[in-house]
Amino acid sequence: MTKTQWIAIILAVAAAGTGWIWLSRAPDGLDDGASPVAGRAAPDFTLQTTAGESITLSDLRGKVVVLNFWATWCPPCRAEMPALQEVYDARRADVIVLAVNQNEPPSLVEDFGREQGLTFPLLLDPDYVVNDDYRVSLLPSTFFIDRAGVIRDIVYGGPMNRALIESKIAPLLESR
Repeated sequence: MTKTQWIAIILAVAAAGTGWIWLSRAPDGLDDGASPVAGRAAPDFTLQTTAGESITLSDLRGKVVVLNFWATWCPPCRAEMPALQEVYDARRADVIVLAVNQNEPPSLVEDFGREQGLTFPLLLDPDYVVNDDYRVSLLPSTFFIDRAGVIRDIVYGGPMNRALIESKIAPLLESR
């Protein structure tokens, strides 16, 4: 291929990418004041764990919540699970990790948790209701929620390591 052909290909890819970004952007007026962004209250939900226990987000007020959206088929999700477990083990008195799975069979999620040695709640979202409420479009997505139930930070993509997770929860643990 000639240099001119390579430049043409690069420009075509860049134009296609720009077009995709433009066409897939949120429509005007979508921000209804309830969007899950930093500084706003986290949308409340109740989900079942793989063991059948119900967990309601608002019942966890007073604790810092690390709300992670993931799937077993997602390599970055799998890669960050050990770091989430380390933080949960070290900070369990003040921090709760909730891992919301995207519509996978409970047995698959439970087996994954057992294989990985995960002890934090693995929540099932079989109809994507909570995923939709949080407008999750990229896995993993992690919301850092303060003791009052307000989203303070969001990390899209990953994998996160323990140092990054600790840096996000540190200011939330300092504030009362």
